[in-house]
Amino acid sequence: MSKRSFASDNNAGVHPEVIEAVKAANDGHVVAYGDDPFTARATKLFQKHFGRDVAVYFVFGGTGANVLGLKAITKSYQSIFCAETAHVNVDECGAPEKFTGCKLITIKTPDGKLRVEQVKPLLHGIGVEHHVQPGVITISQATEMGTVYTKKELKTLAGFAHDNGMLLHVDGARLSNAAVSLEATLKEITADVGVDVLSFGGTKNGMMYGEAVVFFDKKRAADFKFIRKQGMHLPSKMRFISAQFEALLSGEVWRRGAAHANRMAQLLGSELAKLPQIKLTQPVEANGVFAVIPRKYVPSLQKRYFFYVWNEEISEVRLMASFDTTEEDVRDFVAFVGKTVK
Repeated sequence: MSKRSFASDNNAGVHPEVIEAVKAANDGHVVAYGDDPFTARATKLFQKHFGRDVAVYFVFGGTGANVLGLKAITKSYQSIFCAETAHVNVDECGAPEKFTGCKLITIKTPDGKLRVEQVKPLLHGIGVEHHVQPGVITISQATEMGTVYTKKELKTLAGFAHDNGMLLHVDGARLSNAAVSLEATLKEITADVGVDVLSFGGTKNGMMYGEAVVFFDKKRAADFKFIRKQGMHLPSKMRFISAQFEALLSGEVWRRGAAHANRMAQLLGSELAKLPQIKLTQPVEANGVFAVIPRKYVPSLQKRYFFYVWNEEISEVRLMASFDTTEEDVRDFVAFVGKTVK
């Protein structure tokens, strides 16, 4: 077995209970494209966790979920506000702008979190045909910096968006980690605080592949079946995505996996903070640890435990814990770091 690294929760394998669900789904024939019992059961579980009136659509991956979710709620002359560090800005190869036609307006933040006072000054030219019109605020929960929006912060952003004729979209690739961090249900940090559209992630929390686009007002999903197909994200053998979500949401797999990853990140952060040469740059609120490691030591560390340098300028690295990260992994890594930076 290859060594577990701290590069990404995408690098982890598949949760054993999810693998078993895929195996169980691999029996006989069912109707393709989602008209199957697995998808029906998974949809009911989403309604249980997020609200009985939600509309749910499964897609292959996170970029597709974000882009198609945004496409469904925007017009091409509108703008989408996001943090400069947002996945939609940094890691989606321009897909949001290409497929929505919208202009991304990025905002610098010290911790990956958008605030009303940062967006408000940018709401100008409303009704003027020469300017893009405000359409959506999109945030990541947890953020790309490993921080977590509180319920109050979410409600404030949603209220501001709605008061100004905009919608709130959430990239929830790590929503499970955020919910655990806040000791909240999934509904309490989405439907209950005014989120309009959610990309709900499974891949980073133990699934093989698959994400979901969740609409909290079904009217906004009226054309989404066509948008998903045209966007090349309609899985023919959808039962294998649905079966994974069923395994994730039918019990406590989603919560257990996220809670464990968060605990391992807390341990990693607290142990690294004991080394005088290492400086944490963000509070550890989900499953990510951000720290400055002296540049000269990074290549040696990466040879044994691969991870990404987040900010080359200050030698800030990102370390991610996963559902399968062990305490031994953390302590071995910290010991190796300690020996290397002496």
